[in-house]
Amino acid sequence: MGLIARLLGRKEDEHAAVRPLWQAAVRIARTPDWYARGGIADTVPGRFDALSMVMALILLRMEASKALRAEPARLTELFVTEMDGTLRQQGVGDLVVGKRVGKLMSALGGRIEAYRSGLASNDASVLEDAVRRNVTFTETGDLAWIATEVSRLAAALAETDDASLLAGRIAR
Repeated sequence: MGLIARLLGRKEDEHAAVRPLWQAAVRIARTPDWYARGGIADTVPGRFDALSMVMALILLRMEASKALRAEPARLTELFVTEMDGTLRQQGVGDLVVGKRVGKLMSALGGRIEAYRSGLASNDASVLEDAVRRNVTFTETGDLAWIATEVSRLAAALAETDDASLLAGRIAR
């Protein structure tokens, strides 16, 4: 950090290394096809489901890399920071934010395990079941399409080298 930034009290962005990846995760989670074609509910819970699904896949990919050992923790911290800010913008009070963020983190952890199992299985119904349990759908939701897209995204993440992943350049 430069002298002027220190004098002005500006803090270094401790999440700078993973911020491009976070922005890519948000961009992917907001892909219109998830909602229009796949039928994920375009609501606060549905958007959280899409974001946590994408985050789970990214974190699973990062686990597979020895070079990225410290980065999943940084990305998860950024997720918490962003969720905290979002809740505060929605008017959630200080006394409740921590509890809600804790529940969101628990939900993310559960989804990581569900998608890990679903992707590891050779049975498409296992991944579809993980999606069914973890995504809020509209009446026209297409569970099979979303599960296929989850598999495609996981494959694209696996094909993306570490440097490109951190830079938010995911092969698709």
